[in-house]
Amino acid sequence: MQKIIAAAAAIGLGLTATAGAGDKPTTIVLVHGAFVDGSGWSSVYRILREEGFKVVVVQNPTLSLVDDVAVTRRAIAASEGDVVLVGHSYGGVVITQAGADPKVQALVYVAAFAPDNGESVATLAGNAPPGAPGLPVLPPVDGYLLLDRDKFPQVFAADIAPEIATFMADSQVPWGVEAFEGKITEAAWKTKPCWYLTAKDDRVIPPDAQRAMASRAGATIREVSSSHAVYLAKPEAVAEIIEEAAEQSARAVSRN
Repeated sequence: MQKIIAAAAAIGLGLTATAGAGDKPTTIVLVHGAFVDGSGWSSVYRILREEGFKVVVVQNPTLSLVDDVAVTRRAIAASEGDVVLVGHSYGGVVITQAGADPKVQALVYVAAFAPDNGESVATLAGNAPPGAPGLPVLPPVDGYLLLDRDKFPQVFAADIAPEIATFMADSQVPWGVEAFEGKITEAAWKTKPCWYLTAKDDRVIPPDAQRAMASRAGATIREVSSSHAVYLAKPEAVAEIIEEAAEQSARAVSRN
């Protein structure tokens, strides 16, 4: 918990946190999902920084897809050099739309939604594989969604230290229904190379659904045994696939 709080303090109240000058030619832009904020990327951020990457953590309000894409595009525009765009969970929807930016050379989905044109989290959730467990999402209040706090730890973060999972449950960021229902108009994975890290123990996005979306997108697929909170539970695996995407996209750019 102290690491998360320290990262949040370092990020401050701005929209993004920039790591400063790195020696790699590519900037990594990290986009969080629903119910959480960017501070959860702290361990992944640290690993990537130690590897010499410039890193930006986007602080999306998660109120509507349009707003979240706009915030992410501002982060891309402010980044140095080419960009590898990374999204967790609902953040995958955001990077699918924002990733059409010409600065973006690759997409990395981390236990994330990878919708096609016309799709949203709402439509993907409605087409979940048979037998997929329902999420403990509470009825919307004033246009916002939350997960049941008592069920959050086991559903979202079963392999995280209990005190951190409870903190995450109690500090949830309300998720706008407009974001949940926001539809993609230009799926960037149709034109950009992408990577997908499947969380094999995920209880939010069924692993089979993750594999299906990754296959449809033509992604390079890696798998790890982890909960939906894989970016917290297995930051080394997350950083590894991001580094792979960055290195391969940089080589592709240099050849062109």
